Amino acid sequence: MRFSFCVAALAASVLALPTPDVETPKETFTVELADGERRQVTEAEKFALKADGKNFFDITEFLDFTPSSLTKRQTVTYPTTLTQGTSVRSLAAKLSSSNMQTNLQPFTEFNNRYYRASTGKQSSDWLLAKVKSYIPAGSVATAAQFTHSFTQSSVIAKIPGKGSKTVVVGAHQDSINGNSPSSGRAPGADDDGSGTVTILEAFRTLLTNSTIASGGAAQTIEFHWYAGEEGGLLGSQAIFSSYSSSGRNVVGMLNQDMTGYTAGYTSAGLTPKFGVITDNVSAALTTFTKRVITAYTIRAYADDECGYACSDHASATRYGFPSAMIFESEMKYENPYIHTTGDTISRVDFAHMVEHAKLVVGFVVELGFAVL
Repeated sequence: MRFSFCVAALAASVLALPTPDVETPKETFTVELADGERRQVTEAEKFALKADGKNFFDITEFLDFTPSSLTKRQTVTYPTTLTQGTSVRSLAAKLSSSNMQTNLQPFTEFNNRYYRASTGKQSSDWLLAKVKSYIPAGSVATAAQFTHSFTQSSVIAKIPGKGSKTVVVGAHQDSINGNSPSSGRAPGADDDGSGTVTILEAFRTLLTNSTIASGGAAQTIEFHWYAGEEGGLLGSQAIFSSYSSSGRNVVGMLNQDMTGYTAGYTSAGLTPKFGVITDNVSAALTTFTKRVITAYTIRAYADDECGYACSDHASATRYGFPSAMIFESEMKYENPYIHTTGDTISRVDFAHMVEHAKLVVGFVVELGFAVL
């Protein structure tokens, strides 16, 4: 009994000794900044870069990509004359600012839409269900999630056309609080709830056209809602990488990242404008998009730049697909509340979002029925 007691006591004393600190290896990611610079960073360091105004691709899952690996694609010649005015204006008249407001409200009520959080998954599930609800019975349109290695899924809605050439409109669905990305409150009403519901409303409206809904457009039309944009253009990279590998023919991608903030102009006594991004895009597609703006919206525009990897159009460009990016304003008037608890629906201008939705409808219909 004495021996047994001693052994037990010894065991207990060993268990009571403090456990030496063992440092858990930190998860790291490979990011690519402007000029091709690559760094190994933690996630906290990723978001520190964003806070410092440095955009990047998170290429951790795309390290085998090189520009030389891309298949050379035929240059797209875009129409110099717009021909679908009657159809575009008829559809534009059906766009509803109240419908966008109805959709944006619940989308901002998730604590955040951070791509690795459960709420990021919940918000993408909510979005898929809403997209599917707008597909009428008998339509050839479909909607599905594009899954990733992280929690949130991208959403792709497809309206097949007579051919495989594809017109894409995209917006990112995730949101972050810059001070606490994984758990902080991030309503993301403008960034990028505004773009999300803008293209959602355009999608709903396009499917009221029986020719489009039944697959009668010359081109296939897709709407993309990207996951993980704030983490380094993750969702859009995965999709356009996949499209490149499978030989998809994307003839034009229009990105709508933030469409709802105009107070920068109005507080200065100015009329809002669209910001036409001219870096990391297709110059030819951008010229075409300017024609659409002039023909179908009430907005003037001004050329501007947003920098390397600033949003998902850069992923399309990276994989050799022509892209255009129309921002809610010139960059000097952009929303100062993004990535904070202050990016709320009360600061969103739904009339301006309708003008962006008119742009989307015009872009899709003109390009979708063009001879390319």
